[in-house]
Amino acid sequence: MRKFWDNSADSWGAGVLAREAPWLKPVPASLSIGTVNISPAIVLAPMAGVTDTVFRRFIRNLGGCGLIMTEFTSADGVLRKKDQKAKRYLHFYEDEHPISAQLFGSDPRVMADAACMVEDLGFDLIDLNLGCPAKKVVKCNGGSGLLRDLPAIGKIFAAVRAAVTIPFTVKFRAGWNDEEIVCVELARMAEDCGLCAVALHARTREQGYSGNARWEWIAAVKNAVRIPVIGNGDIRTPEDACAMVSQTGCDAVMIGRTAPSNPWIFRQIQQYCAALETYEAGMSAGPSHSRVETAAPGCRVEQSSTAVEIGRTFDVETTRLTAFAAAGHCEGKSRAFVALPYDQPGERSRYQMIRTYFRMLIEEELPDAVGKMKQFASWFTHGVPGGAGLRKAIYESKSAPEILGRVEEFFEARLQPCGAGAPAKADSDLAVLR
Repeated sequence: MRKFWDNSADSWGAGVLAREAPWLKPVPASLSIGTVNISPAIVLAPMAGVTDTVFRRFIRNLGGCGLIMTEFTSADGVLRKKDQKAKRYLHFYEDEHPISAQLFGSDPRVMADAACMVEDLGFDLIDLNLGCPAKKVVKCNGGSGLLRDLPAIGKIFAAVRAAVTIPFTVKFRAGWNDEEIVCVELARMAEDCGLCAVALHARTREQGYSGNARWEWIAAVKNAVRIPVIGNGDIRTPEDACAMVSQTGCDAVMIGRTAPSNPWIFRQIQQYCAALETYEAGMSAGPSHSRVETAAPGCRVEQSSTAVEIGRTFDVETTRLTAFAAAGHCEGKSRAFVALPYDQPGERSRYQMIRTYFRMLIEEELPDAVGKMKQFASWFTHGVPGGAGLRKAIYESKSAPEILGRVEEFFEARLQPCGAGAPAKADSDLAVLR
């Protein structure tokens, strides 16, 4: 199945011309999982060491994410009164709803008891992790280690479903390896046991996070069950999200590793889907009403009085371009083409994002705040001119306030007006970052 970031000719960032992808469908505007409404149908995947309460609220504030999930948490740890880490993983604030807690474990009774505690804490949903490939989890028969024992999974399904009233879901991988693909059988068992939705990371345990996600497995699961199916794997751009929905029929998309490096991805998907719907509406009204003009290097924009404006007209820095433009087909010529726009963060927005996230970490007083700042610095400063120097300064810092000071010093120097009295560059993203 085609993923747009596979197009090596597209040096401008995996964008797609609307007329080159007429088969794309927007991600659904909403999804019901049991009694919980998810709007839009875009989910932040649970990620160890990433999706703590600070990152979840940070993503929520940026917009476009319908459901957030905790880090995966040991059911045994939840039941141990002295396990402070498990308690921290399950800490959340009221503005995080709807929120799902993800647990892992292999003992049905322990899983059921932990699920009851999660329900009592006020979570909207509970999710079972059958996807983690880490050796220390697998060797305890947790995460994807259970994929070789479907009867044991069935017992966990039954125990947890009987113990809680909130929606119960499961996130799993396709199988242990290519010879042991169990995703369809597992999804059917989940439906039979009364689970409300399934999420498939379309890789095997043996793959880990390498290679390509096999979206055809998501399609197979969707064709096998009536409960909602959430697709996960290799969504790096809004176009990929729409391609997954178009090719698999999944009811929602889940974003994992792309989120820390591009926290805007959720809002970008929402913007792209809105533009896609507007474009399709324009096409149904006739070709002359469906054109949005934009520019590529070497091209001159030809404005059209009959063009439908999708969002707004973007310049070369914010337009998602395709191989059509990158290949130089329009160099030296005056040519217009259709592209569906979504926001790209400017340097000022990136600065505001880093500063906001780091301040949130400091205010939350997490014990590992310094480590998280250093961890996220490499993602958040990717593509920033001089970012390597900033990352070095961050890694050499000893405290959270020192790290924040380094960030502010670096960006304030870069964003100084070029001339006396020159206005600062406008940046629409600042309004949504708090």
